[in-house]
Amino acid sequence: MSENLKQAARIQTSILNPLEKKVLVWMAKRMPSWVNSDMLTFVGFLGAVIIATGYALSNLNLNWLWLASFGFLVNWFGDSMDGSLARVRGTQRKLYGFFIDHNVDVINETIMFIGVGASPMVNLSFAMMALVSYFMLSVYVYIDCHVKGEMRLTYGGLGPTEFRLGAIIVNILYIYVPWFSQWKKPLTLFHNDFMVGIVDYVAIAACVAIGFFYLVSFIRDISYFKKVDPPVKPQPKEKKED
Repeated sequence: MSENLKQAARIQTSILNPLEKKVLVWMAKRMPSWVNSDMLTFVGFLGAVIIATGYALSNLNLNWLWLASFGFLVNWFGDSMDGSLARVRGTQRKLYGFFIDHNVDVINETIMFIGVGASPMVNLSFAMMALVSYFMLSVYVYIDCHVKGEMRLTYGGLGPTEFRLGAIIVNILYIYVPWFSQWKKPLTLFHNDFMVGIVDYVAIAACVAIGFFYLVSFIRDISYFKKVDPPVKPQPKEKKED
């Protein structure tokens, strides 16, 4: 597995990636020498906690969504800069970095999605559906990293940065556009009744989109692995002499 991790190609073709990459390299070159990647990973975790806190407190006042939006910026800075700093300084630790980064990602995403589900924006059930969908795609990415040597970070031109930006836009709309937060309709799903708002439908649409990317990637890679790992013909058994 270590050989695959060393050779894994990062596939990042998101809309904002060209600009984002330049900004991250610029910041990494100017980062104080005492700052290291582990510190930045912790900053990303702190951002996830801020996000969840802002969403939970938005039950008291929607303006707390500004705290959640600030948390997305903190999370982006820590999560994006830890690897960028290591690459710029030439201090990458392939195994350690992979282990820490992606385990912390799991913790961060869990905290964030629970926070969203605790807010008035999204029903907790739909937030958990979105989290499960995200984890399914993440597991697929990690499997591909191991067996194919590719680390695909974007799908449909969208990646983590676009997700964060989209969440901030939704937060602003929820605060300042009354119908965006007040429109709700009853929905019965699997014999359960819900009052579903616009952001709930956004969460459902995200689940469908992630499921689509998952299935398309799975079907495409089946063909790839059939070619690189064809069926093995069983060897004839040797006859035993009497």
